[in-house]
Amino acid sequence: MERRTLFFAGGDAVDGTRSLTGGVWTAAEIRRRFAGLVPGPDRGGGARRGDHELNPGMWPMAELREAAVLVPLVDREEGLSVLLTRRTAHLSRHPGQIAFPGGRVDPGDSDAIATALRETEEEIGLSRDRIEPVGQLDRYVTRTGFAVTPVVAIVHPPFTLTLDADEVAGSFEAPLEFILDPANRERHSAEYQGVMRHFHAIPFGEHYIWGATAGMLVNLAETLTAETPTG
Repeated sequence: MERRTLFFAGGDAVDGTRSLTGGVWTAAEIRRRFAGLVPGPDRGGGARRGDHELNPGMWPMAELREAAVLVPLVDREEGLSVLLTRRTAHLSRHPGQIAFPGGRVDPGDSDAIATALRETEEEIGLSRDRIEPVGQLDRYVTRTGFAVTPVVAIVHPPFTLTLDADEVAGSFEAPLEFILDPANRERHSAEYQGVMRHFHAIPFGEHYIWGATAGMLVNLAETLTAETPTG
């Protein structure tokens, strides 16, 4: 295990300007928004969210494996921020990518919340007594065959992260206001195995948030700001 210093990008957008969408969100408002909120239903035998949203026909051929991630909203004095990690470069799946802490469901996990809390403690050393789960986003299916339940939680400072050096290369926080601003959310394309693939992306300073993580953040933004899903 390796102890690292947490980087916080601050309450301003990358260009130094304030970027507000739907007002300034507080922990209390997040709790109210998720109180009684039920994630959107799956449709057509599969999750309504996933890599297939922007790529019709992209659906895993194998049986889906259940997983969960924590979407940590850190309750800073200067405003809420989203805690993210960068995976190590040697991992076989999604090396070097920006991600939420999380992983596959273990037989001993009682539910998705238990999975997200366990994986978060294992990956970044964030104690569960600093974490307040408040709700869930829509299940997200990846092209690699995982059905991921994003668990939204308020994280209460102070805390110290102890990163699992085998899985996590670093961590940082992005202001929630920045994530919620539609101007900061993009759609990119790249060729993969001879096929053009499309995906959500949220460039943030030196960090390139894309793929499933960006897709879940889009779902978070739609949930908080009551946007109509696109695509």
